[in-house]
Amino acid sequence: MASILGSVGTYLLTRPSSSGNDPNYSLGPVPTGATNRDPDSVAGVASRVLPSVVSIEAGNSTSTEGASGSGFLIKDGYVVTNNHVVAVAAQGGEIRVMFSNRKTTTARIVGRDPGSDLAVIKPEESFGTPVATLGNSDQVVVGDPVIAIGSPLGLTGTVTTGIVSSLNRPVIAGDETGASNEEPAYISAIQTDAAINPGNSGGPLVNGRGEVVGVNSAIATLSRSVNSQSGSIGLGFAIPVNQTRRVAEDLITTGKAKRPKIGIVLDREYRGQGVRIASEPAGGQQPVDAKGPAGKAGLKAGDVILEMDGLALQDGNELIALIRSKSPGAKIIIKYQRAGQEHTATLTVVADEDPTPTPSPT
Repeated sequence: MASILGSVGTYLLTRPSSSGNDPNYSLGPVPTGATNRDPDSVAGVASRVLPSVVSIEAGNSTSTEGASGSGFLIKDGYVVTNNHVVAVAAQGGEIRVMFSNRKTTTARIVGRDPGSDLAVIKPEESFGTPVATLGNSDQVVVGDPVIAIGSPLGLTGTVTTGIVSSLNRPVIAGDETGASNEEPAYISAIQTDAAINPGNSGGPLVNGRGEVVGVNSAIATLSRSVNSQSGSIGLGFAIPVNQTRRVAEDLITTGKAKRPKIGIVLDREYRGQGVRIASEPAGGQQPVDAKGPAGKAGLKAGDVILEMDGLALQDGNELIALIRSKSPGAKIIIKYQRAGQEHTATLTVVADEDPTPTPSPT
């Protein structure tokens, strides 16, 4: 009897509560471990690059219009970003920059280049922020791991990762119709599937070593248009850092960027293979500038350019973007067709003496 009563007592003391509570329940201690990560891991790269990335807010003093984006610090306290991030403040507006330590300051525009969608600003104070390390975008290959860092939708210090999906992707960002006061940007872009959203614009795309290889600038929408106002669908585009380096140096030294060209006017009605040079003068320009690179290399009106540096051309926008990505003085190899015969020529890219308010095609 005593044994039975003892068992019943034990059961009554240890049975689960009808409410589901158990005062002795435990999941065990929290595991111990270091928060240090391999320097070559995504976390390691992010920890090195994040301090160099800033959040940018730009406003217009005459209206409620505003824009936001990202940027990154380069030598001597300058910040690289997209033109479309700061353009709204170009006529007397205000730009505010927030650093990774959440300190803020105002900034002024050093120079803008709508044709490449790049701009350089100078914050009043950089708070000892380290500069970003610039890489070599010519060494990027499809499949390389990359990391995008910025402030998508105002969420500062956001890190996303992916791969390089494609190279030399022709992208037109801006107003192709000419309805706005600024020309569209022709970009021969690095395409990535790293998530890029509104607010990432101007932030760095970095490689596995933490070197900036591109400037995040645009995303594609389901309507196949390039737009900065909708969410990521895994198609983001970045301006190659080698072009960024050249434009930034021009903007800092002279306030304007040189415009690469080869001295031709394109036939926009042509729909065949390659890109055809116009047959007749247009807008006061001859199809081929006799003193320009194409003219000196022997190209003539009506010639069809099939390839540039071994890349088969799909349309005129691709050729424009590729030329714009080159530095003045760079040599390119053109394969072209005339009267059914193929020819090859080497051209040296030159630059406009003065930027024009509307783009000369190439």
